[in-house]
Amino acid sequence: MDLERAKEVCRGFPGATEDIKWTNVLAFCVGGKMFALCGAEAHSTRGMSFKVDAERFLELTDRPGIRPAPYLARARWVHIASPDALGDAEMAALLHRSYRLIVSRLTKKLQLTLENP
Repeated sequence: MDLERAKEVCRGFPGATEDIKWTNVLAFCVGGKMFALCGAEAHSTRGMSFKVDAERFLELTDRPGIRPAPYLARARWVHIASPDALGDAEMAALLHRSYRLIVSRLTKKLQLTLENP
């Protein structure tokens, strides 16, 4: 999946917001917590990082084009360096799972507002 399509997927999640962090990183957040990161430049080639389930972390990082995300690997984040490392459907599913993992750690009140806007 190309980076622009991945950004569109992230923008489509309920309550998702965008913020620039560390001067040049575009962070997708929900409830103030990050669920995906990528380069803030218009045509960045830096790839995308996001959270994955602990049991999928090693499996994903064994694939070509996917590695532990710098500074966030201990929290089970992966970095997708190559747009062809994952198919569109799998990438969209992983981004949705990252979003759901972060939502699950929000307060119940905030979770309810996301489910019933």
